[in-house]
Amino acid sequence: MRRYGLVALVGVVCLSAAGTGQAPRRGPRADDWRDRLADRLSGFGHRNWVVVADAAYPAQVAPGIETVVTRADQLDVVRALLDELGKAKHVRPVVYTDAELPFVPEKDAPGIGDYRRDLKGLLADLKPQAVPHEQLIDRLGKAGERFRVLVLKTDLALPYTTVFVELQAGYWSAEAEARLRDAIRQAEKK
Repeated sequence: MRRYGLVALVGVVCLSAAGTGQAPRRGPRADDWRDRLADRLSGFGHRNWVVVADAAYPAQVAPGIETVVTRADQLDVVRALLDELGKAKHVRPVVYTDAELPFVPEKDAPGIGDYRRDLKGLLADLKPQAVPHEQLIDRLGKAGERFRVLVLKTDLALPYTTVFVELQAGYWSAEAEARLRDAIRQAEKK
């Protein structure tokens, strides 16, 4: 009798689990990176960074650097980042691209010309600054020692295509900061 009771109990548990209508979870959802991006941006402020990286971008070890593998198209991730930043009132982006990007030849990286054209269109209003790749990686390493950095790693397999976004205060410009510092210096002289 006891044996049949245990078999019945196991059967009920299995049927209950099967009746939930939910498929078993087999790893992260394809769009989990979007949720992570939205969540991190809501907590980020000036001096934080968001990076949309190519597939070969290194996993950096600074404690503040978080890498998320998106398994997504790089330009789609850049679009999603720009959309999220467009909703944010508290931060604004300063965009950097690799200085090497304009010099990568099509014969060595098929598709790079189309990529450059499409990226230029996406970033046109933001006036990205070109900086050598190693300098940008060094900046991130230093930033990651004191501040949070989110790296969204994509499937793109083209060199020097990473887009680096340094966040600044959305409600306070560099010009306003310069005027404030000048006023403080003037007051200290008195």
